[in-house]
Amino acid sequence: MAEFKERFSLNTAGAYYVDNQCIACDACCIEAPGFFIMNDDDGHAYVIKQPQTAEEIEACENALSTCPVEAIGNDGEDQETHSNE
Repeated sequence: MAEFKERFSLNTAGAYYVDNQCIACDACCIEAPGFFIMNDDDGHAYVIKQPQTAEEIEACENALSTCPVEAIGNDGEDQETHSNE
């Protein structure tokens, strides 16, 4: 399960993020291109754009469920939950 406090700083602010568990498998980039991108220099994916429409959210949820190491989170907008992090 992704940890908000372990997210990469490259992630665009919002609900979805990739944390340091990412193994650069590219599954999220394939499942939701345009929302997830690979940082080839550091060997991990990150969120480049937050979804806005139901269709875009579905694509990001598919990417989340496809991640083999559960490195994608979708609780980034809940700032009260993370206020001490």
